[in-house]
Amino acid sequence: MRLFAGYIFDLDGTVYLGEDPLPGAVNAILELKRRGARCVFLSNKPIEPVESYQQKLRSMGLPVANGDVINSAMITASYLAKEKKGALIYLIGEKPLADELSKAGLMVTGNPLDAEYVVVSWDRAFTYQKLNDAMHAVLNGARLVATHADRACPMPDGLVPDAAGMIAAVEAVTGRKCEAVLGKPSAWMVDAAMSRLRLPREDILMVGDRLETDIKMGAAAGIKTALVLTGVTRLEDLISSVPAPDFIIHVLAELLQEDGREVVRAGGDV
Repeated sequence: MRLFAGYIFDLDGTVYLGEDPLPGAVNAILELKRRGARCVFLSNKPIEPVESYQQKLRSMGLPVANGDVINSAMITASYLAKEKKGALIYLIGEKPLADELSKAGLMVTGNPLDAEYVVVSWDRAFTYQKLNDAMHAVLNGARLVATHADRACPMPDGLVPDAAGMIAAVEAVTGRKCEAVLGKPSAWMVDAAMSRLRLPREDILMVGDRLETDIKMGAAAGIKTALVLTGVTRLEDLISSVPAPDFIIHVLAELLQEDGREVVRAGGDV
């Protein structure tokens, strides 16, 4: 495991779990920064403002600059603002996402028949009425997009349902698939991170706990990947993983070791 010039870190299950940093994670990142590495942090979670995630990392002792944390709400708002300035949005999602859309000049509407887009996200107050409204908006011609498609989010007490359930419900009742899912593992998300780092692909390592988002995204972008076993993924999940991570680590401190064995790609032996 060589020292990379830049690191893209997932947050939940990689740097922290719930409100607490994972063992050794903060010290490992601080040491990478001391050695001159640039770091950026990605989260699919749109249920808090990105400023909250920045402050959370700072409270753990990490010197995070504004712009070092990117989440799916930011990417979704940017994407839609480029697609159609001032577009009318029917939202299945929470207030921080609505605020992010509004900051980008988009209009969140409660009338599904006015909507030009339906945005589906993690919504802990998801109801039959919201499903009904989203269905009628899409059948009326609104385009369907989602912030992210994580099935579950790791918490200290176990997994909780994430946005995939809401997306599946809307797709099922409309017969339509989301035309864009903007969070990890999308190219929009990794491009934003790489723009922040301003480094060649070969000098960047993607570090995360999920095969289907973090590792898939890094591999598709042509950057090296490291799977950390502190979150969702377990070793047995790697048996048929395509693509396989380049490195497997148990904790982030192993990023500082220079004798890590690279993993064969395309589901090879670990």
